[in-house]
Amino acid sequence: MHKNPGHAAAAGSAAAHTPSSPSTASAATDAGKPTGERGRTALAVGVVEKIAGMAAREVTGIHALGSGLARTFGAMRDRVPGGKSGVGRGIKAEVGEKQTAIDIALVVEYGVVIPELARQVRENIIDAVERMTGLEVVEVNIAVNDVHLPDEPDVEEEEEETVVTGQRPKLK
Repeated sequence: MHKNPGHAAAAGSAAAHTPSSPSTASAATDAGKPTGERGRTALAVGVVEKIAGMAAREVTGIHALGSGLARTFGAMRDRVPGGKSGVGRGIKAEVGEKQTAIDIALVVEYGVVIPELARQVRENIIDAVERMTGLEVVEVNIAVNDVHLPDEPDVEEEEEETVVTGQRPKLK
């Protein structure tokens, strides 16, 4: 049996342009686009927050992310089965279709030059988020909430001692 390629193409073309076809408008506009540009990609806020959190932790001189209260609640939440990961703790992101803005709270190690640390954190977050998500980072606001002294116990360490011994923390 001999097929007529011209006839098949004409039939397919006619079917694609019939007014009863539900995707006529989108098929016509999407046909010229590369396959990678057909459709939308939506990113959850948590995705951007985790990427920013990991990027910030890569910078030397950061003791922890978040304020003391947030770290305390986060340490307890990390122990609950099925609890939310602490990677994005201390980070708040606003995510649009093409842009994002990020706020981050830090606890820095004593002796670190804070303006230099802030510059490094900002650059690392912008590079990681833009590379991994394709979003434009319009701003990264950094709040340094505390300085961790070398002889100070960490909030998470105090929480672990409480859980291990089963006793209340000592009041100071």
